Amino acid sequence: MGRNPIGFRIRFVLLGLVSVAGAVVVLPLIGSQALDFHQVWNHLRGTTNPDGVIFFQVRLPRVMLGLLAGGCLSLAGVVFQALLRNPLATPYTLGVSSGGALGALLAIKLGIGLNWWGFSTLQIAAFTGSLLTIALVYGLSRGIGQIAIHIMILAGVTLSYFFGALILLLHYLADFTETQQMIRWMMGGLDITDYGTILRVLPLIAVAVVGLGALANTLNLLSTSEVFALSKGVDVPRVQKWAFLLTSLLTGTVVALTGPIGFVGLIVPHFLRMVVGPDHRLLIPGSFLYGGVFLATADTVARTVLAPINLPVGILTAMLGGPFFLWLLFRQRKHSV
Repeated sequence: MGRNPIGFRIRFVLLGLVSVAGAVVVLPLIGSQALDFHQVWNHLRGTTNPDGVIFFQVRLPRVMLGLLAGGCLSLAGVVFQALLRNPLATPYTLGVSSGGALGALLAIKLGIGLNWWGFSTLQIAAFTGSLLTIALVYGLSRGIGQIAIHIMILAGVTLSYFFGALILLLHYLADFTETQQMIRWMMGGLDITDYGTILRVLPLIAVAVVGLGALANTLNLLSTSEVFALSKGVDVPRVQKWAFLLTSLLTGTVVALTGPIGFVGLIVPHFLRMVVGPDHRLLIPGSFLYGGVFLATADTVARTVLAPINLPVGILTAMLGGPFFLWLLFRQRKHSV
């Protein structure tokens, strides 16, 4: 695992950039109605045509959101697994997804109609729920000058179950139309987006990604042990605080835009570790690039395989992730024997 030559590992990460560029060009061409690339090119040069409109106005924003959302979830998975030293940790470990879901479903039930800076009611409510969950988990786990990791995990799991119960209550109280909206949002998908929404969240995502990239060397030390990191002069509580905050913000942003999409933060980080090894200087950029390509590709398959039915990508990633998670458990048990 990760024993490939350093030159190969670096080239593999750089290949992720090529993969992202390829996804932007190729994936919007694929769908229930195949598009002619020449028509798309002519549209770009000023000759308006249906293929160009579908490419640029319908499919390309969806692919771009998939690249961003998949990259964020994969990167968050890498960081959580390093901080918790648990290969099965996911971006949703601290209950951020459940908090966001509760906020969104509460907005549906109450019929709240808001629109702030181009964001819809559901997006605002989901992001608010995620932020409140982050604040609550952090407040419960913060000891005297440091974060108690085990309390943070327990708080996240407990809140997930509690929020899950409230979500079931909202389902029970909802009428038919509200129930349909709730179920569809909980499935997770990339079908509701536009360039404006992507551009508005891009600065937040960029700051979080750059901030986590700056912690790469420190995460290498922390993933070994806290004692080892302390012996190297790392301010462990401060690093943990910022890493948890940035990853939770990334996760909350994705949940607000797409709903809960599972297993991306589990599948891609493990695949990357098998290829590039445990060095976070390669894992962080690699996971962001390949996580985005993975989710954008999965969404293209989801909206094509049962055409004209548009399958939510969250269903497909769960179908892929379930067996993968069982394989990880089996593999971990095999290595522990």
